[in-house]
Amino acid sequence: MAEKTKINVPLMADMAEKGEKPEFLFWVGCAGAFDDRYKKVSRAFAAILNRLETSYAVLGTEETCTGDPARRAGNEMLFQMQALQLIELFESYGIKKIITICPHCYNVFKNEYPDLGGQYEVISYVEFLDHAMERGTLKPDLSVFAGARITYHDPCYLARANDITEPPRNILNLLAGELIEMKRNRHYAFCCGAGGGQMFKEAEKGDKEVFIERTEEALETNPGIIATACPFCMIMITDGIKYKNREEEVKNYDIAEIIALALGS
Repeated sequence: MAEKTKINVPLMADMAEKGEKPEFLFWVGCAGAFDDRYKKVSRAFAAILNRLETSYAVLGTEETCTGDPARRAGNEMLFQMQALQLIELFESYGIKKIITICPHCYNVFKNEYPDLGGQYEVISYVEFLDHAMERGTLKPDLSVFAGARITYHDPCYLARANDITEPPRNILNLLAGELIEMKRNRHYAFCCGAGGGQMFKEAEKGDKEVFIERTEEALETNPGIIATACPFCMIMITDGIKYKNREEEVKNYDIAEIIALALGS
């Protein structure tokens, strides 16, 4: 992840070998590690963490799936196997605080791992970034997106499941020339179509794909940028923009990328 951009990303194992313990585990997630588009988000957020001189580390090759897709697809045994394996790993490193760029990982760590004994302080990166900007430790160039029309798509596992609606809007309202809401937003936002394991299965019968309807709602705002805060949402919205042949005029950026661009990273 760090080689292409020459970002120094500390490994948990290396720090443990030196007897050091970071304050945060930066949980990258499957998409952040393997999806070419979302790797850019991982790099952007890691660069921001470094800029803030945050005490953090990643697991690297020790990071495995949280088990969330398995549980959503109905394979409870696989979920518990994967979760217990990670809980044991976290315990070995003494991990207490987790920052994640994936709402699905955030939700499962925060709300489902405690049932198996995994008790952590789980922080969504949008909350972390909002707090940093509120404290003034991140000072982006407000002219970068001056005049831009931006709409924001709420990920289900941030807004509806965990009531995280305002941090991304605080960020965008500060940076955006104009933030335009879709008709369905916040707790009433419409799904991108990838949640609940739908990302990994064939579409069911119906008149229209969910991601197309959500993309159409976004495009109704006549945006220059559709902002997202979830790897699944980014994949679906990007596909929707391409399906509508609007990729030349409408861009899909993650919240972390927008801040990184405004910081000149």
